Amino acid sequence: MSKKIIVIGGLSAGPSAAAKARRQDENAEIILFEKTKNISYATCGIPYALSGVIEDRKDLLVVEANLLRTRFNIDVHLEEEVLEIMPDQQVVKTNLGEYPYDKLVYTAGASTFIPPVKNLEKAQNWSSCRTLEDYDRIMQKDVIEDARHITVMGAGLIGVEVAENLREAGKKVTLIEGSDGILPMWEGKFRQFAQNTLQEHGIEVVTNTFVKEFDVEDGQITGVHISDTEVRNTDFVIMSVGIRPNSQLLTKIGAEHIANGAVKVNEKMETSIANIYAAGDCASIKNTQTGEYDYLPLGTHSNKGGRTAGVNAAGGSEEFKGGYKTAIIKVFEHTLGRTGMNPDFMNKNNIEYATNLIAAGSTPGYYPDQKDMIVETYYDPKDGTILGCEAFGEKGVDKRIDIMSTAIYAKLKINDLANLDLAYAPPYSPAKDPVIVSGYVTSNVLNGNYSEIDAAKLKDLIDNTPEEEYNLIDVRTAGELKANGKIANATNIQLEKLRSDALEGLDPDKPTYVYCAKGLRGYLAYLILAERGFVNLKNLSGGYLIWNKLN
Repeated sequence: MSKKIIVIGGLSAGPSAAAKARRQDENAEIILFEKTKNISYATCGIPYALSGVIEDRKDLLVVEANLLRTRFNIDVHLEEEVLEIMPDQQVVKTNLGEYPYDKLVYTAGASTFIPPVKNLEKAQNWSSCRTLEDYDRIMQKDVIEDARHITVMGAGLIGVEVAENLREAGKKVTLIEGSDGILPMWEGKFRQFAQNTLQEHGIEVVTNTFVKEFDVEDGQITGVHISDTEVRNTDFVIMSVGIRPNSQLLTKIGAEHIANGAVKVNEKMETSIANIYAAGDCASIKNTQTGEYDYLPLGTHSNKGGRTAGVNAAGGSEEFKGGYKTAIIKVFEHTLGRTGMNPDFMNKNNIEYATNLIAAGSTPGYYPDQKDMIVETYYDPKDGTILGCEAFGEKGVDKRIDIMSTAIYAKLKINDLANLDLAYAPPYSPAKDPVIVSGYVTSNVLNGNYSEIDAAKLKDLIDNTPEEEYNLIDVRTAGELKANGKIANATNIQLEKLRSDALEGLDPDKPTYVYCAKGLRGYLAYLILAERGFVNLKNLSGGYLIWNKLN
């Protein structure tokens, strides 16, 4: 007798599960239920369809239902919603009937959270931007053609992508975020880099704000209250303030779950209910760094989790171990990437860490159109184990973040980075790749030969310490100072003059802080000053480039 496998949900994890189950068992009876009329489309591509980067709606469709039916012999039921799961009888009930199963794969995804904003129920000119139905609603209302100003509520990954693409489409955009900065997954300064970029491109960014009221006239939102006294006029609102797992059918029958409702699964994607698997945005997988259940709603995990659930439902024995918060986003011409833990998480969880920040070219200086990249690595100060990394730049961020993600998976030490054999050619990388440089710099710190200070700590020190109590030395050229400015109370002594009598009048016993453009000349100055008896030295990590971006 053939095995009966039911898959609930047809976006990404569901079709992945169904197709892998078929590849595992040619004779299984596989039914996939999807409550809408669309399956397997690229939700991550929807923001880019708003701007026309993705030119045609059909390009968002990854796999059509008929392909699953004909190529994989899967019985696809569109517009048939599963209303109840009865695990004791191993039956699911839909709006059209009841169906028995031997194994069930639950991939119902998540829904946009709609905040309780006053007068929202009266309005028609708003939408979320997560589903193909949302995209169709936006396009049918001629938002891209007619709206002059659009408000985006929520500055996570989707919200920022939507804001960028609406701006690219020529719209005035206000982006509103409840926390103290956009893209909360990232560390503060990296969020600031991205926010600065959005603002430079004309997007109004409002943070620390929860919208509580809309002005609505004749069914249309005309104003967004961003405070008790400020209202922004707008033509359309897009909601992107967060998501909620669609896990109710499982949680109400006792499935174990985390606080937000996402269903806990083990490495085989099994839930706590016998013969039921779960995957995708409705599921909670392990964070492989912390060993704790986490919520990582990204397409990569949905597809891998769905594949694992499908093969195991069909009799296989595979594992998906989890993830550790690797993410990337395009912010106009820049890219922001991250992997692993960052200071916000480690501070909250009392995890000891050290940091290394570098600013370096993503390609050699002699190669045309060199762009700077900022890379910060977090590591265990006791043994050098890499804990996380964040990066920002115009070129090559994706490559470096993927290298660091692999390093975290392999549990490499920060000293191991210098021994990586990375691909090199001038169009792609300097001979000393930024990842390699991170390893070199941190090795110097760990060996006790070098010390750094970050821009935030230096700013705090300058603001709260009398000038006469420390030395602050800028080792750049006079031309650089004229073109780019300097820290207000710094003494300019060009690097090449540090070996002369230019240091006369500086007390070597005072704390001394040096900086250059990006960090390298500051490091060389550090070594020279150390040889000349300066005993309390620190180099500004990332140099004036980072200082200028944050101050």
